[in-house]
Amino acid sequence: MIKKGKQVLIMCGKDKGKKGEVIEILRNENKVKVKGINFIKKHEKTTKEKKGGIVTKENFIHISNLKILEESEKKAKNVGKK
Repeated sequence: MIKKGKQVLIMCGKDKGKKGEVIEILRNENKVKVKGINFIKKHEKTTKEKKGGIVTKENFIHISNLKILEESEKKAKNVGKK
């Protein structure tokens, strides 16, 4: 079971082989946001509260592209398979 704060290993995509911590989970869409992984650039408008411009932030990746890292076993475990 994947939970917020767990360490995961990225299995495919542009960040393959990297490790990170789970920040946010979308259970209904089977997507996860991992700290320091899958950065995108988003253009934001200027408002009264914040300055606009190009902002870099993490984006969601599919849960089947992750493996949970177990510290006790030192082994990766599949997440998205049933």
